[in-house]
Parts: sequence; structure tokens; C-alpha cells
Amino acid sequence: MTKQLMIYENAVPISTEMHRTISVRQGNTYDFAAKLNSVPLVVAEFANAAGEYPIVFAGEGEAMTPAAVVGLRTDENLCVMETGAWDGEYVPAFLRRYPFVFAGGTDGTPFTLCIDTAFAGVNEEGKGERLFDSEGARTQYLNNMLQFASDYQTQHAMTQAFTAKLRALDLLETAAASASMADGTRLSLTGFQRVNTERLALLPDAEVIELFRSGMMALIHAHIASMSRLSSLLARADRRASAQNAA
Repeated sequence: MTKQLMIYENAVPISTEMHRTISVRQGNTYDFAAKLNSVPLVVAEFANAAGEYPIVFAGEGEAMTPAAVVGLRTDENLCVMETGAWDGEYVPAFLRRYPFVFAGGTDGTPFTLCIDTAFAGVNEEGKGERLFDSEGARTQYLNNMLQFASDYQTQHAMTQAFTAKLRALDLLETAAASASMADGTRLSLTGFQRVNTERLALLPDAEVIELFRSGMMALIHAHIASMSRLSSLLARADRRASAQNAA
């Protein structure tokens, strides 16, 4: 499994032969995401994510993806607490899907549901939810996760179409942000792109109407509005620094 999947270390295809006795305990900890300072998003999440996190665009070309910024330093996730709990109301689907992921789908090959066996919640002690029942049939839990991963893959394709449209209209620009913490520390966020509002305002009417009717204009405005959430990230960083100093 390639490193581009970020949090996946040993994703293998799920099979009755290999995983009949496996259970998965999800949702108790997000330690696996503690070193992510951004989390990929799909377009269906923009409305929920924009209220809490800055949404930026990372990567280049077809590999570009929207992402929720959750840290202001490398290997820092301000939303993962020391207990492993998620400090926030909305947890991105990329993390809720873990340890499952689809692989394949290239050159006409079918997608295969995989599981990251390196995830601490994968066990043979019956903790959490079983993947297969005693007769080797898929459990409702596994069927639910298969549907979740399938829906995510569909949304991923729609997200690629959205970012491709932004690139085609030349609406994106390289950007950076900086801020000062309460202790005077200066933080900089670089390596991302955002929509240039001046270019957006100059689009021909026909393009604006197309963006509006396709729902993409709403996504663009959610992204633009979300950039104001950088201040909330700074507040999280200040709170964490104060707690560490007090300790």
C-alpha cells in the first residue's frame, strides 16, 4: 500500500480465510492521526467541515485534494488529545473510514475492500465488531463499512471533478498564512492553494451559472468562508502550549 494513503501501514484485502476471527474496535482513539496536520476531505463534507477547520487544496494536478487543516506545524494534529480523543465536533470521513480502505480500481480492475492490520483496534479477542460470523458470512458491520467505503469512493470521484474544474478555470493560487501565538511564537502555514476571489469575480456569466447549477459555487464559498477558521486553530495551539507549560 503506497504512502500516499498517509495513515495506512499494512492494508490487505479482507477475506474469510485470513480474517474470519478478526474483530475491530473503532472510534475509541485517533492516535493513528496524531501526526497529520491536514486531513483529506470529499465535497460532501464541506458544509460540516467548513464550520470548524480551514479547507485548503493540497497537491498538484490530478493528485490535488481538498484538506481540512488541523495543525500548524509538521507532524502536529491539534485535534487529537493526549487521550487519543478527537477534540472537535466533526471528524472527517477519511478518519472515520479507517482502518478500511478500497484498493485497486485502476485499468478496469475492481475495487477491493482492505483493512489495515497495523491498526491497534484490530484484534482476535472479540473486542468491538466481528467481520465475519461463525459460519464465515459477512456481518452487518462489515457490510456497513463496505457501503461506507463505497460511498466515500464515489464522493472521491466527485471531488476530483471539482478540483479539476477549479484548475481548468485557473481559480487557484499558491498561498501562505502566518500568525503569532500568545507567547510570541510565530507560526507559518505554507504549501497549499486557495481560490483567488478576484479571478472568481471575473469569470464569465456562463461559467458562474454552470458553477452555481452544479453545486460547485456553494463548495467554493464554503472553502472561502472556512479560511477564517485559522484563528480557531491558533487558539487550539495556544491552549495546548499553556497546558504543556502548566504541566
